Amino acid sequence: MRWLQTSNELWAEMDAVLVKIFAVALTFSQLATEPEPRTSFDPTADQQHVINLLRAGCERMKRAFDVEAINIDDLIATAMDDPEATSGGNVAFRGINISDLHVAYRQFCKNETIANPVVNAEEVIEFYNRTLADLPDHTRLKGGRLPGASEVLDLKGERFGEVHERDQRRVWVSLSEIPVHVQQAFVAAEDKRFYEHKGIDERALVRSFIGNLTQAGRPQGGSTITQQVVKNLLVGDELSYERKMREMVLASRLERTLSKPEILELYLNSIFLGRASSGVEMAARSYFGKSARDLTLSEGALLAGITKGPNYFSPIRNVDRARERFRYVLGRMQDDGAITAEQNKQALAAFPDIVPDDQIDRAPGSYFADYVARELTVTSSLSAFRVGSYRIQSTLQPDLQQATELALHEGLANYEKNAGRVEFHGPELNLSAAIRRATAEPDSSVNPSWLRALKSARLPRDVQWKAAVVIEKGGTRGNEAIRVGLADGRTLPLSGTAAILRSLKLHDVVWVHVVEGKGKTARAELRVRPVVQGAAVVIENKTGRILAMAGGFSYSGSQLNRVTQSYRQPGSSLKPLTYLAALQKGLQPNTLVRDQDITLPPIQASKRSEDYWSPKNYDSSSSGVITLRSALENSRNLATVNLLDGGIASTAPASLDQVCALAVELKIYKECERYYPFVLGAQPVRPIDLAQFYATIANEGMRPSPHTIEAIEQNGNVVYQHSPALEQVSGADRASFYQLKTLLQGVVQRGTAHRISSLAPYVAGKTGTTDDENDTWFAGFSNDVTVVVWVGYDNADGRRRTLGSGQTGASVALPIFEPIMQAVWSYHAPRALLAPPSPEARGLLVSAGEDGGRRGNQTEYLRRDANGKAVDARYALISRREGGEANASTTRSRRQNSGPVPADGEVQFDRSPWGWDGWGPRQRDTGRWNDWRDRAYTGRERDMERNDGPRTSPYERRSPFFFFQQ
Repeated sequence: MRWLQTSNELWAEMDAVLVKIFAVALTFSQLATEPEPRTSFDPTADQQHVINLLRAGCERMKRAFDVEAINIDDLIATAMDDPEATSGGNVAFRGINISDLHVAYRQFCKNETIANPVVNAEEVIEFYNRTLADLPDHTRLKGGRLPGASEVLDLKGERFGEVHERDQRRVWVSLSEIPVHVQQAFVAAEDKRFYEHKGIDERALVRSFIGNLTQAGRPQGGSTITQQVVKNLLVGDELSYERKMREMVLASRLERTLSKPEILELYLNSIFLGRASSGVEMAARSYFGKSARDLTLSEGALLAGITKGPNYFSPIRNVDRARERFRYVLGRMQDDGAITAEQNKQALAAFPDIVPDDQIDRAPGSYFADYVARELTVTSSLSAFRVGSYRIQSTLQPDLQQATELALHEGLANYEKNAGRVEFHGPELNLSAAIRRATAEPDSSVNPSWLRALKSARLPRDVQWKAAVVIEKGGTRGNEAIRVGLADGRTLPLSGTAAILRSLKLHDVVWVHVVEGKGKTARAELRVRPVVQGAAVVIENKTGRILAMAGGFSYSGSQLNRVTQSYRQPGSSLKPLTYLAALQKGLQPNTLVRDQDITLPPIQASKRSEDYWSPKNYDSSSSGVITLRSALENSRNLATVNLLDGGIASTAPASLDQVCALAVELKIYKECERYYPFVLGAQPVRPIDLAQFYATIANEGMRPSPHTIEAIEQNGNVVYQHSPALEQVSGADRASFYQLKTLLQGVVQRGTAHRISSLAPYVAGKTGTTDDENDTWFAGFSNDVTVVVWVGYDNADGRRRTLGSGQTGASVALPIFEPIMQAVWSYHAPRALLAPPSPEARGLLVSAGEDGGRRGNQTEYLRRDANGKAVDARYALISRREGGEANASTTRSRRQNSGPVPADGEVQFDRSPWGWDGWGPRQRDTGRWNDWRDRAYTGRERDMERNDGPRTSPYERRSPFFFFQQ
């Protein structure tokens, strides 16, 4: 019984395939004999009409066979004797009995009467009707342009990248811009009767039918250029009878709607040609580094040959096949009279050179280009330009971008080297085989084989180190001296960790940083891909233009843009927000504040001791009473938290509310989580939002809007122009912002960032280090730009890995900030002293000259009262007696224990009343704290700007208590 069931299923499948074949034949018959094909028939009343159409179509097909000089009867007889034919050797006829096809041939082509017909006309009609229902509107292709890639230009007007929809990497060009010989090459290769047929080439269909009947393998389609346009743009490329039927009908309709030149223009702009390129313009750029208008006959013939199978005939992967197809196209062009025999000969001798991958789009800025595409998608005023071929004028400063990426690469590598965390997993690749091939191939240049192999090697384009190949290993006396060759032809000695150097083999490729010694021979220092990650962004203060953006070590390794997609705890780099709120409430830089133990009651009523919060300083010390300036310069946690207790509002919860309101207005956060550790940077933030905050400080409260798109052009016309707009923050005035600016200048001159104190006259900023050194930051600004740097581990594998004890914003992130700022002064704006207060701020302040308050080389500015005198707020938070006693105690302490300011590492999230390090409940998670943790955890994916890249760290949006629950 099981055998009978299987047999019945097989015959049913065979019948179904036969029905589909004759539905295709019905489609062909109408297109060959009727002016306009019908898309539906009555399954009962129209059976005889359908049979007559099939007979007329068969007669038309027989005439095409005669033209091709093929005897169809002999062909079918041969196929019936071929076991491959009956077993389904070709996928197009799999599941069909050739003898049934022969019976149908006798019925429809010989007009014989068949007692038991094998074709059920009613089933053919029903399948035909279903397939051709709801055909796409072909008229939408009239006068329309296809979605394409937009060219992205940097500030110098140079192309550095492109943005496009998935599988739409093309640049539209009109047919008049494509050389005639290129057009002729594609017509010769794909559709020699393109200018004669009306959408369907009967003879090509006959040839494909014969080929499919007699040869196994991928079926031939016999498609015209018009059919390929329909397939690419309307019906898709599914390999099925249904698609073929829809394609044929729509091709016939398209021929009556568009002219031949319009169809060819669509085809040449839509055809996929490999290397992620659609259309001849993008393919010309990708393969030859030029525009389609400049293609030679040889280059056009090569591209036309690729069309049949971009992978199979790839001139990169399969050179021999590409050459064979290249010769075929040129031969067809000669046969068609498009070129002469002499032109054919010359073109054959000039097989084109292909531009290596590493020479295409070499400019840095992959994360930046990705964000341009993101900005087109999410910005309402730009969404209309999301698809289409435009020229996008971006805000990228290319030299600064390259310097930013190099600074980040060097900073990450130096951190791992200094922390003993270098993980070498082997060379990038080995070129031994490539060098052997280069040695065997004749070459007219004098370049050594290792150099030719290195230049052709496929390496990531966005790593700012130089690739080097080991060309010598070991010396005459047995030492381990290694020399490497660079792409510029130089050979240099290689230095690095001895164990890694010993593991290298001849012709290994590694990354190096070239050190040009003054008066000494240059040397190559080995660089190893870091495991630690980082991010850096540079924005222009007055305009919000993003000048440079590095979202990670390498875009090719991870597409997660940590500048705009990662949320990490900012630690003490967020403290200036609390000081801004305090200054706005009337406190002054010289106001005395307690740097002493404090315990804040829970925001919601509770009598449980574990709901109280007692923070600690990073070093667990306290300084007694210090000035507001000293508190921020030295990043004192206790002083910052004490500001909540009466320094901003009468109660700590009310103070926190005001700080939160300011954070939301400054657009650091969309929502502020109402819990005390917020003021020490416990709520995760994006680097781009932190940069906007610091740029607002530099602008005295004028908030810029970070952006990457300056203008958009199409056909030489500007269709979009960004309107720069600064928005005045209402939660704090210019005087408060300027005072905060001077406090941050003090951080660089004397405080936690004193390592770059020589830059203090020109920059201001703040370090940041989170609990257990999980995140390190530096955010700083000059008059012109703001730079934010973050370094940490992604921890995407579920393991929590910190940077290690003693690794801080000052030691890890700050060394990356400095070379970026130096590059700003070299490439974007000259170095200048930080600007004095604006006239608006100056009217509200008193300088040191009027009231005394100079500190070091800085002029202290204090808020002015109605009489033009400095407001005396020194003892606004403590009594004069307490201040005097504290000052005396502090003086004695400093005399006994003088030394440099402690390294930044501020947010060791403190020791609670129950004696453990942390700032949340140890065992029981109830009440407001638990609510925050749960909402932050479940909302992490929701709050991500986008989720189409690699998964972010599971720690990036979790509760601040998460780490203590492991």
